[in-house]
This record gives sequence, structure tokens and C-alpha cells, in this order.
Amino acid sequence: MIFTECTEILLLFYFKTSIKISRVQLTFRALRVKCTGKKICFPEAYCPGGDKMTTENDTERPSLKSILKQPGNDICADCGAPDPQWGSCTLGVLLCHGCSGIHMTIMEISKIKPLVDSKWADSEVQFLAAHGNKVAKLKYETAVPIYYHRPKYLDAQILKEQWIKAKYERQEFMDPMKRQTYQEELREGYLMKRGRDNGQYLSRRFVLTEKEGTLKYYTKEDNKVPKVAIKVDVINATFQPEKIGHSNGLQISFLKDNRTRNLFLFHEDGRVMVDWFNAIRAVQFRWLKLAFPAAPDQELTTRMMRMYVKEGFMEKTGPRQTEVFKKRWFTLDNRRLMYFKDPLDAFAKGELFLGQKDLGYSASPGLPEGRECGEWSHGITVTTPERSYVFTCESEGDQQDWLRHFNKVINSVMSPQDFASKQPSLPAPQNKTHMYICRQCPLPHPPSFCSGILAQTQMKR
Repeated sequence: MIFTECTEILLLFYFKTSIKISRVQLTFRALRVKCTGKKICFPEAYCPGGDKMTTENDTERPSLKSILKQPGNDICADCGAPDPQWGSCTLGVLLCHGCSGIHMTIMEISKIKPLVDSKWADSEVQFLAAHGNKVAKLKYETAVPIYYHRPKYLDAQILKEQWIKAKYERQEFMDPMKRQTYQEELREGYLMKRGRDNGQYLSRRFVLTEKEGTLKYYTKEDNKVPKVAIKVDVINATFQPEKIGHSNGLQISFLKDNRTRNLFLFHEDGRVMVDWFNAIRAVQFRWLKLAFPAAPDQELTTRMMRMYVKEGFMEKTGPRQTEVFKKRWFTLDNRRLMYFKDPLDAFAKGELFLGQKDLGYSASPGLPEGRECGEWSHGITVTTPERSYVFTCESEGDQQDWLRHFNKVINSVMSPQDFASKQPSLPAPQNKTHMYICRQCPLPHPPSFCSGILAQTQMKR
């Protein structure tokens, strides 16, 4: 090739990125090359128009960017967190940063790579494009029981760890005929339980019985009578690793003598603890199914164990609002605001019911006129038909967060179950074995709650 003065030169460059092979065409015009007849040669593969410039690497392949746009790939396959940044080139799923760390513990099954700043082979990209989160879900989550807790990205780490291992390592949800330990009618074993008075964790035998619908624990192995027998329909269980001080820490709350009672448990094996958690959910769901046979399964799951709306410290004063502010641990559970002297107290010191706005309930920033704050200066006043409650928060951020949750509860419409929990003495049906199916409400209830009755069904109370 001979370059002379004012020759137009067309250069083609090939470069490889982590996404695809690209071809860049650059044209230099009026480039003066003073070579006075000197011959400059380029390799044949790089010459414009050369046959060898169209190689197999130039074939278009799906890009990682286009794969992320496929339905279901915009969230983490395991916890639902938005904008996944990792991918498994052996399972074909997109993952968030947190779940990618769990996949690193099962590297013999899941080979993961970051979507940015990492080399992906053509075969790996094509595999990811052919599968993705939607296909993986159909394969690995075919037989997830409706009561099994599918963790979200804000859930405890132990729940996400065991969910991922159950899906891919143990493959618990691929065969609907495969029965798991949390599906047994009787489950018993030893868990470490915190003492109510001394705060020491001791091994206790727990027994969960579907037939009786109870969870019992025994202080001694040969005891015939349990220390406590808890009906599953009043149990709420949540993982509380930070509060309990153990990565597998589980808090079980229930009503005893119309008061909230807390048990704090853990087991060194995370799988054992999560299996207990889902076993309680399984028994609870079956009892709800027996009690309310006409209610859809999905509606029954809304009545099962749930995460607390919010927990944290605030200061409170007494009913006269002249007492000294005292620091207390607060737990908002649906419409019940409970407070404790210490986060690990067995019993709540007091409880407050939050009804709906048009029934005289409200929450507002600030304190009543003339009332001074304690150590914390960001006040909240909660008003009920009976009295006002005054709290203070350490920061404005805490104040606004509590107010947001209070008002979200107060602005929502109370369900028949909410009325029952507020006023347990409301009139019941004459025959106490009857509950009613309603057009307006998700679950059966006594007829005094509303006028949307469709039919009635027998149930044992």
C-alpha cells in the first residue's frame, strides 16, 4: 500500500470488552503522510475490505445489558433486591451483592462473576441469556410450600442463607413429593432458651405438635408436664440476631393471660433454627385452614407470623405527663405498641392500641404545651380516645420514622380482627361454634362486625 500526500486513510479497529466484540471504523481525512513513494505495508487481516476481518468473534451475541432487561432479571433471584450486580454462570441467575456472598459458600454449584469488570466467555453469556431468573424460578421453586417463608432483602441473613442452600444445594423445592423435616406432624428437639430472670441460656426440650396445635417446652428431660404450652394461633416468631446476640437468634412472642410473653432462642446450626421457624408456620397454616376452610390460602398467610413494623428506643413519661421521662424499648406489632424496660424482657411493661383515625386516634410531632423534654428533645404525642401518650426520640430521623409508621397504621382501616383484639368483650355469636364468611372481610368473623355475611361454617373454638 502506497501512502502519498492528502491520502484518505480508513482504519478498522477491533476491540474486546466484557460485553461484546465491537468494530470501530475511523476515517482520517486530509492526513499528510510525507513518505515520498515509500511503501508501508499492513498485515492482511487489518486491511480495509480484507476477507479475514469478518471472523467468528464478530458474530453478534446477547449482551449482559440486554440480559438484565429480560423479565425478572431486574431483581435478585433469591431476595428480590433491585439492580443485581452479579451473575451465576452455572445456575443462570442474577444476584445482588449480599446473596452473591452466600453463593460463594456453594462454589461447587454456583460459579459467580460480577457483571462489570469481569470477563465472560461467549458460552457463559449465552447460558445466562437462555436461563435467567424466570427460568430458574420454575426449576428450583416448583414446590415451595405456601407457608414457607421466602426471605426478602431486608430479612435476617440466616433466612437468606438457608433459603439459597435449600433451593440450589439441597434442592428441597424441585420435587413436590419430597417431604421435609419442617412438614412432619410431630417435631421435637433441643434449643438454647434465655432464662426469664437470670438471662442465662440453657438447653430446653421443645415439642411442636400439629394434632394439638401447640408448642411446648420442658425444663427437664424427664418432665411429664411442660413448663409452657403455647397455642400456635397466638404465636409470632421473628429472627432477631442483633437483639439476641446470636446469628441464629429467634424471638417467639405469644399472649399469656392477655399479656405479651417473649421467648428468646437459638441453635448453633442455622438450618435447624430455620426448620423450626418454618415448622411452626406449617402447623399454624394447617390450623388456620381447619378453622377457616372457605378462606383462600393466600389470605390465610396474611394471618400468620409477621415481622414487627418497627422496634427501637424512645423515652416516655407517665399518664399525668409530669413524671420523669424514662428510656424504654418499643415494639410496634401491627396495631399494638408495646414497651419494655430492656429489649430482652420476657414481659412487656405496657401496651397501647392504635386504632384508626376516624375513631379518635392520631400521632403528631411535638409535646403538649408547657411540657418539657427529657434528655431527648424530639417529641411525639399519640392521642387515643382514652388519653394522650408522650414520647421523645434521640434524633429527628427517629422521630420522623416513628411518626411515619404510627400514621400509616392509624390511617388504615381496622379489620374485624383488629376490633376483636381491641375489644375482646364484643358480642359473640349465640352459638360459639359458628363463624361466618363475609363478602367484605378476608376471614370469617362474628356477625356483629359487619353486614356482608354470605354463609356460615362450623368450627371448633
